[in-house]
Amino acid sequence: MPPRRHSGVPNTRRKSAFRPEIQGLRSLAVLMVVSYHVWFGRVSGGVDVFLLISAFLMTLQFVARFEQRVQVSLVKHWLHLFRRLLPAAVTVIVATMLATFLFLPRTRWLDIIQQGWASLAYTQNWLLQSQAVDYYATDHSLASPLQHFWSLSIQGQVFILWPLIFVVTAWAARRYRLHYRPLLVYVFGAIFVISLGCSIYFTASNQAEAYFDTWARLWEFALGTLVALILPGLRLPRTVRVVLGWVGILAMLACGILLNVQTAFPGEAALWPTLSAACVIAAGQTGSALGVDRILSSKLLVKLGDNSYALYLWHWPVLVIGLAWSGKEHAGWLSGTFIIAASLILAFLTTRFLEKPWREWKWPEVNRRRSALAILLCAAVCATPLVGWRFGIDSEANGLAAHSPKDNPGALAMVPGFVSAGAPNAPLVPSLTALPDEWPKGLEPCQDLPGSTEDAYRTQCETPGDNAERTIVVFGSSHAYVLATPFIEMAKEHNWRVVTITGGFCPLSGGADPLLPPGCADFIQDEVKKIIAMKPDAVVTTSTRAGYSDTVPEYFDPGWAATAAQLTEAGLPVFAIRDTPRFDRRGATAGPDCIAAHPDSTADCSVPMADVFDPVDPTLAVRDQLPAVHFADYSTYFCSQNVCPAVIGNVIVYKDSNHLTGTFASTLTPIIEKDFLAFTGWKQS
Repeated sequence: MPPRRHSGVPNTRRKSAFRPEIQGLRSLAVLMVVSYHVWFGRVSGGVDVFLLISAFLMTLQFVARFEQRVQVSLVKHWLHLFRRLLPAAVTVIVATMLATFLFLPRTRWLDIIQQGWASLAYTQNWLLQSQAVDYYATDHSLASPLQHFWSLSIQGQVFILWPLIFVVTAWAARRYRLHYRPLLVYVFGAIFVISLGCSIYFTASNQAEAYFDTWARLWEFALGTLVALILPGLRLPRTVRVVLGWVGILAMLACGILLNVQTAFPGEAALWPTLSAACVIAAGQTGSALGVDRILSSKLLVKLGDNSYALYLWHWPVLVIGLAWSGKEHAGWLSGTFIIAASLILAFLTTRFLEKPWREWKWPEVNRRRSALAILLCAAVCATPLVGWRFGIDSEANGLAAHSPKDNPGALAMVPGFVSAGAPNAPLVPSLTALPDEWPKGLEPCQDLPGSTEDAYRTQCETPGDNAERTIVVFGSSHAYVLATPFIEMAKEHNWRVVTITGGFCPLSGGADPLLPPGCADFIQDEVKKIIAMKPDAVVTTSTRAGYSDTVPEYFDPGWAATAAQLTEAGLPVFAIRDTPRFDRRGATAGPDCIAAHPDSTADCSVPMADVFDPVDPTLAVRDQLPAVHFADYSTYFCSQNVCPAVIGNVIVYKDSNHLTGTFASTLTPIIEKDFLAFTGWKQS
């Protein structure tokens, strides 16, 4: 049925009046979010209600403007909107940066800076999607204190998209003399159906990414818009509306308790809280003493609704930083109550003394230029410390890099007879703040390989240079990728080319392994064929898997030999390195967070060698079968006297719980180079 034609008569009677029960509903939604996060460590569905309400109110605004024939300036609308949203958001971002500097480990600073930029630019959801963050992790002390900006980012994106749709649809309605509301119902009905279908599929295939995906969330906004469009035509009896309101509220409150949102949102399961909220909105103001709107319209909830935006902004960083400072994994009833109380106080102060005065400031409303300047000023308050903080971190890293190599010998300190020639009080390298960047340098360009996803990185990279004398392929897991660092440094000296073909937690294996990501076996076999066709001069990989489980310190895949034999039978020499230590299954005590907590006693971060290595190298059983494979064991450069330190030769060994820092890997270069040249028979350049 096509949309009815526009009559051309404006409807001046229909007005967008304040509805206190919706303000109360907004309050209830934020209380759900806060209480479920703080006390229960669960996701409530309250955010989904927020998304629906924001679209509902925006729709009322734009439809009223059209029907009253008010000219809409998109630029002016966007400037006015973001000028109101930014002050509270910037305040929380800046305060979170300060709290991070004071209370969180230095190892997390770079990540917070990155998320600060993403939060300011309303792209936090895309950043978290690319990182495939576990939003449901029970240990909130390890979460990002700015992680909750994902929903505000999606809202910001929709606040740009929705007005465009309203304006274009309004133009089409006037141009073709069509009724505006029915036309909008068709448009947003299509968005609802398509987005919900995509959301259900995406959630089933990759829920961690789907949770932060804009397109997978558009249907929630579309539902709010459809409710606003259809609601004026509904004529429900008061009794029905009273029942509808209570059913909606009770269902909304029960959502986070009864639904396992960890594996279901934002697919069809998210219809539960959004349809529940739609029922409450449809119930409206019943005028009945038994109606739920009487509670939602109370002064307390309406007043809290005025502070709901700031409360949402504050509760998560207060929770995360409070838990990190206290060393707890989750809040108890008492500590949780303090966290909620602190968040409420901060929200009230932010709304009363910052957001409200800024909103009522008349100067920026004079013209667009002033509005834009006000927004830029507000953004600069956040951008300045972000830039300055990053500059300070980079300056520190550059300063440490300029230190004499004698001050930081790294693995060379484990060579028998080593005598330190460095300054006694030289600082550790790399700096704790620079650890996230401690991956191999000089590998460009990189390309994703088939089967690569955000949680299963499979890439091929290489060092520049078309006239290399030899080509070395580094093949296997991310541990092999880190061990490419010594070969990259050798390549610079000897005019070699290094190609890395690696997959996250996808080591050289002989078949399917339930502990490895899906598709690893196929990935390894496909790349073996490609490497053979490439005909490199040598292949470097890892042999064992260290720290395999809590009961098995080191594992050697029985099928590894067959896969390695495919390479050697093709005439490719294989240099196989015993795996580097792994602590993530054993408390990660040797990780950088331990060093940050014990800066003056890093020996406390050491772990027993028996936790990560077998007493005897497991590859000894197959060495005679593979004469073209050189099995290199460098475990003595990571552990001494049955202990594996977190700092060796004044160098931090691990960037996280299982990867070497690029700095420490580079100190292995002369050690590995000697063995590699002896194995290949290649002459020194």
